[in-house]
Amino acid sequence: MSGNLERFRSPLDSLSTRLVMAGVFIGAILALALSVTFSWGSNANGGSGGGAGHLSAEADAAFHSPPGSCLSWTQVDAADAHKVDCAQPHLFEVTQVVDLTAKYPSGAPGPNLDLWQQISQASCSDGAKAYLGRPLDPYGRLMVNILRPTVDQWGSGDRQMRCGLEWTGPGGGIQPTTGPAKTQQQSYVWNPGTCLGLNGKTVGDPVDCNLPHSYEIIATLDLRTKFPDSYPSQNDQKAWLDTQCGKAADDYDGKADLSAKKLILTWDVREQESWDAGSTTVNCKVAATLPDKSGLAPVTGSIKGAAGTGGDSPPASGGASSDAGANPPPGGTGGN
Repeated sequence: MSGNLERFRSPLDSLSTRLVMAGVFIGAILALALSVTFSWGSNANGGSGGGAGHLSAEADAAFHSPPGSCLSWTQVDAADAHKVDCAQPHLFEVTQVVDLTAKYPSGAPGPNLDLWQQISQASCSDGAKAYLGRPLDPYGRLMVNILRPTVDQWGSGDRQMRCGLEWTGPGGGIQPTTGPAKTQQQSYVWNPGTCLGLNGKTVGDPVDCNLPHSYEIIATLDLRTKFPDSYPSQNDQKAWLDTQCGKAADDYDGKADLSAKKLILTWDVREQESWDAGSTTVNCKVAATLPDKSGLAPVTGSIKGAAGTGGDSPPASGGASSDAGANPPPGGTGGN
């Protein structure tokens, strides 16, 4: 990385990370609307519970899993859902079972999607904290979600809902995690070498680095290395990461001149709430901005090769912390 690289301060920094997190939450709700995790084969309107109705014996067993069970699937509608050992990659970990019989007795129609969203937040959030035995990082990788009864199950009187934890990417796709949630670092970080897609001007889910993308992750650093005793201010975080991410970039790309490739160096910062939940790791990453600084420009190829920006993006001039409005939540397929 060129030593003459002037540090870049994006005008996007004026937007709050909390507003960006609201977008990620909406992405998770979108998964609900599409019935990706909540049921198998249902329509987007939700109807009386979950899917179209008929589950295989294995999927039915997965739906009725007790707390501590981990589930995975490969089909888009999750029709092949099955239980797996939590030490293996999985998409959903059951944290509690909630019985809705008191509010929805036999014969009652099922909640619509808006009500399912409200039920999920009201019934599952506190249980997730108790299950983890520690706070749930509001900016972290783990998010509360539910598995709801299918139409047939609801019609036969099944009112049990499974609360659980999953990792939803910035583009709304469910990402695999490895290991029980209780043992996972909640920091929203990705493994070095991961490239995140580009949705318009903002960040998407992981893609091949040969495809147009927003960020390439170059390192994961632990803020406790520098700040072992207490939460550091974000200004202190940025000052340390300015140097450390620069070193990481040199190690990653062989001291390539990022400005010549029209790229900037950027990094995550942590909120106090994340630190209190044990989230102390951050990513260093590279990206490109649009000429008007209104968002991220597409980058094609890894910076280890001949990465370049699409369009007429001008040469970038340095690094900016990822509290910028075009960025994902602080911290995003990452180390578990």
